[in-house]
Amino acid sequence: MRLARFQILVVLLAGLALAACTQPAPGPAPGAGPAKPRIAFVLKTLNNPFFIEMQKGAREAAERLGVELVVQAAERELDVDKQMQIIENLIETRVGALCITPSGSREVVPAIAKANAARIPVVIVDTRVDPKAARDAGIRLDGFVGSDNYEGGKVAGEYLLRVTGGKAHVGLLEGIPGHETGDSRLKGFHDAVRGAAGVKIVASQTANWERDQGYNVFQNMLQAHAEIDALFACSDLMALGAVEAIAAAGRTGKVRVIGFDALDDARKAIAAGTMLASVAQFPSEMGRQAVEDAVALVRGGAPAAERKVRIELVTRETLAAQK
Repeated sequence: MRLARFQILVVLLAGLALAACTQPAPGPAPGAGPAKPRIAFVLKTLNNPFFIEMQKGAREAAERLGVELVVQAAERELDVDKQMQIIENLIETRVGALCITPSGSREVVPAIAKANAARIPVVIVDTRVDPKAARDAGIRLDGFVGSDNYEGGKVAGEYLLRVTGGKAHVGLLEGIPGHETGDSRLKGFHDAVRGAAGVKIVASQTANWERDQGYNVFQNMLQAHAEIDALFACSDLMALGAVEAIAAAGRTGKVRVIGFDALDDARKAIAAGTMLASVAQFPSEMGRQAVEDAVALVRGGAPAAERKVRIELVTRETLAAQK
């Protein structure tokens, strides 16, 4: 009798356990509504005003569109490995879409391949992925948002020709070697001045997008090539470092400096006459557009495969006209 009762109890407990396992998962709390889509924005760094502005535009768009935005970045633009780790960790958390400003045009490809395998849409921002590396790996990109870096470099070169009458001894501060953004700017500048017999490129060296390296590299450049009377730097941070090196050498006003990005400090230097010009990009627009496209992809839309953000040359005259 006791055995029969025990068997009945076992059957009842098993039935209760089965019922518990087959109950539907609890839904969201009443009034909570569906979970917000999560969009991740992986920047090169947040130690650069350019990317701080990009983040602002991205956050504005995310708030307006009702999505959760996760922003992460390595400490330095040079830290490609850290950026890859960040991307892979975000893929593991199953974000809805990724917006990426690649620290390495080729190095980012394996991380994008992992996002493709996880069916997470990828929007590339500011710096293009190397096309050959992308083809070889067979990766898919869902969009690109950025300005025309080649055209920006060309605008800088053409302006230098106008203000110098086609006669200059030029130093160049490059970005990170193999980095599409700097390479394209540099190529545009070279193409603009190539036909000018009076323009000589006397030195060209990387300063890795950093202000302190801009100072050190250009200080050495001036010491080795005293004839330099013009500089094109592929970013304003490097240009501003070079302005400090020029001042330390007692040559303020004797070296024409053109930068790229038109950061606030660069605009102040242009107004003060220590920089000649800078090519303005609009990073806030890039951030806003990238998030808008990522949200459209998550919600089943098909945004444009490529979106160009405007550029313009900032000079002392254009600044005065804005007052």
